[in-house]
Amino acid sequence: MSKPEPFAVDWSEPDVADVLGRIRAYPWPPIPKVADGWAYGCDGAFLKGLCAYWLDGYDWRGAVAELNRYPQFRARVEDFDLHFVHVVGEAQGRRPLLLSHGWPGSHYEFWGAIEQLAFPSRHGGSAADAFDLVIPSLPGFGFSSKPERPFGQRATARLFNELMTRVLGYDRYLAQGGDWGALVTSCLGFDHGEHVRAIHLNMIGLRPPGGPKSEAETAWMTRSSAAMDMLGAYFRLQASKPQSLAWLGAGNPVGQAAWIVERFYDWCDRREQPFEKVFTRDQLLTNVMIYVMTGSFATGAWYYRALLEEGGVVLKEGERCEVPTAFANFPGEALYSAPPRSLAERAYNITRWTDMPRGGHFAAMEQPDLFVQDVRAWAREAA
Repeated sequence: MSKPEPFAVDWSEPDVADVLGRIRAYPWPPIPKVADGWAYGCDGAFLKGLCAYWLDGYDWRGAVAELNRYPQFRARVEDFDLHFVHVVGEAQGRRPLLLSHGWPGSHYEFWGAIEQLAFPSRHGGSAADAFDLVIPSLPGFGFSSKPERPFGQRATARLFNELMTRVLGYDRYLAQGGDWGALVTSCLGFDHGEHVRAIHLNMIGLRPPGGPKSEAETAWMTRSSAAMDMLGAYFRLQASKPQSLAWLGAGNPVGQAAWIVERFYDWCDRREQPFEKVFTRDQLLTNVMIYVMTGSFATGAWYYRALLEEGGVVLKEGERCEVPTAFANFPGEALYSAPPRSLAERAYNITRWTDMPRGGHFAAMEQPDLFVQDVRAWAREAA
């Protein structure tokens, strides 16, 4: 355990030049001439346009400045140097909130929500809704150090609880997460309820034991299985043979971008606007650059194998996450759609359930205003 040391993102000119050189030299494979290029993986036309912008339009120095916009630190917790953003907002230590990201996102997912959550009075809100924010990078992701072998979500929850309580001195705190962050947050509630007051999820991570108990649950399981067949090949590869993907991605920024951006396309809410309007090219590339510049592509994929090695997401008979749990159901979630509340309540102590009007998997990034509103409302109830 160590005291937090200030940290700043620092991408050198030679390192960035090497990445850009690899992009310029990329030997483009054949691209199928079909009406919907996304149906075959990352769309070739979109990827070529993104790479052209990466070379000639993307301001990587500006991205570094933006990533250094908020105070960030690293602290030694067990065998890891955990990177985290720590914004002491108008709450001044009284309302700590831990925000946990997933894959293929990063701590940068929360950038559009930080100001409103930490300093609500600057944005027409009430200072009473302010939080102290702690936003770590998962072990093996971004600016946190890398494990020597797959390291899972329950173990991550243990590290994050140590970070919050022993390193930062927050004996009681709130926690929020989506994607892997939802499972980490669920494990925090399940294992560390003496410190975690309440949790907020935008993906249901834990599953109750036993089969479906209603027609609605059976229908949801059928739909989820079909969605996994269409959109889940990445999961099966990363949970079984993640190193095979690591070999392909190493030294290949275009390949890494394609693999990551395809997930953003598949999982976002495109019902009311095209993909190009959901995320900016700068947002996509800054998230990709965090993987490329820190060598996180391989160890990020390992996180899936770690799930299986830790035992999966299905609880044992008689187990439930008893910490008060809020769930924000963003309807554009294509792969990990919300189960019926009846199923979720067998795994969690659900005290709040919000059906959102729009937004998909990357809730804080896609719909920061809606995300902030629900987190604020939940925290008032959890007080």
